Amino acid sequence: MKILVINSGSSSLKYQLFDMTTGDVLAKGLCERIGGEVGIITHKRPGFEPYKAEPVLPDHGAALSLVLGIITDKELGVIANIDEIEAVGHRVAHGGEMLKKSSLIGEKELEYLYSIVDINPLHGPPAIKGIEACKKLLPTVPQIGVFDTSYYSTIPEHTYICPLPYEYYEKYKIRRYGFHGTSHRFVTGECAKVMGKPAEELKIITCHMGNGSSITATKYGKAIDTSMGFTPQDGVMMGTRSGAIDPSVLTYIMKAEGISAQEMDDIINRKSGLLGISGVSNDCREIWEAANAGNKRAELAMKMLVGGVKKIVGSYLAEMNGADAIVFTAGIGENDYLVRQLVCEDMDYCGIKIDVEKNAKAPKGTFNDITAPGGKVKIFVIPTDEEYMIAKDTQTIAQNLVN
Repeated sequence: MKILVINSGSSSLKYQLFDMTTGDVLAKGLCERIGGEVGIITHKRPGFEPYKAEPVLPDHGAALSLVLGIITDKELGVIANIDEIEAVGHRVAHGGEMLKKSSLIGEKELEYLYSIVDINPLHGPPAIKGIEACKKLLPTVPQIGVFDTSYYSTIPEHTYICPLPYEYYEKYKIRRYGFHGTSHRFVTGECAKVMGKPAEELKIITCHMGNGSSITATKYGKAIDTSMGFTPQDGVMMGTRSGAIDPSVLTYIMKAEGISAQEMDDIINRKSGLLGISGVSNDCREIWEAANAGNKRAELAMKMLVGGVKKIVGSYLAEMNGADAIVFTAGIGENDYLVRQLVCEDMDYCGIKIDVEKNAKAPKGTFNDITAPGGKVKIFVIPTDEEYMIAKDTQTIAQNLVN
């Protein structure tokens, strides 16, 4: 079965084509600057040099049409025609309270996604555009939505309800939803495989750390808590997002500066976090470089990031009465050995001991066991693969439609 996985951004469209018989990625790529004067497409196939071009991409439909043309092209393609695509899996950040598991996207589901755009204004519209483009160009092919929020459908009510008047939950569905669920689900499963036990017997803390970061506690196969909340803004500080902050700080600044709610939203989402504190960058590599050169604000930013992650990990250790494993994944988690070291440092009392030398020498972006001898909690670096997880869910649902 060949499955196309689509991840639509506001001005981008990522794709991967899987042959699920072997699990191989036949092709993958990225369309950028959709809606701009000139777009960019990068198309990759195993064993070949990447193909790059700058076509005009007025909308997501045009981008998808180009992708379908390239993957069936005689020189650049990997399949003879689009009829070989048996299903399309879409990464959808937000499934709200209705879509709690990966699902076939029909008219009812699409209508629901439209209805929750107000609580998902950043990621919702692009996902809908990608789904609609695929429905138009591949009308007979099942379109499957895989929702980041669905992994958190098991979080207990006392954890997901916000401490506000209950009527706001009833009226507006304001609650903790959680994000990056597909990534956390994937690495949790991989962690259980490595440990040789079913996830239902393990307590695992997963740290998805990139430009956007979230920490999740999974107890005996079910997510019980996560750091992101109503939006991907909550939790640990990130590349440009503030993370959790005293809400009165925001109202104070709004009054003092005379700025609107929209302007404040822009500040906490795009001008804060590592960028706002360091004044250098939202990229840890550049911030470490500045810190090592004596930039105190850069040093402060990294201390705040590490301290924030450590606090959340500690709270989950308390919430689950310990953990069997801690997993680091995503851009920072997989590649920044110093962040991993500092997060795990001075946690011996909790049974967490990192092998500093093994951690420092661990090849970037690869699986590594970096637990020190005597450590009671296993510490792993596990590369995430959200696209494969989406493909697997899509395959399961598509096969069930036939059977």
